[in-house]
Amino acid sequence: MLFNPDTGALEAIIDEVLAANPKNVEEFKAGNTKALNGLVGPIMKASKGKANPAQVNELLLKKLGRVAPPP
Repeated sequence: MLFNPDTGALEAIIDEVLAANPKNVEEFKAGNTKALNGLVGPIMKASKGKANPAQVNELLLKKLGRVAPPP
């Protein structure tokens, strides 16, 4: 279930999903943390389920300007 350690491919998928879902991005930035789920799903689908969910959340939060919570 682990994605390639090179996060470049995963970051490209995340960038595509963020660009395709501006409403979810705005809702998340407005404080609706559940909007994050609307972004994680398409990322996992685009990676064919091979992305590490923890890594997806970490990179997604970083790109959205939030610090990931400690494990």
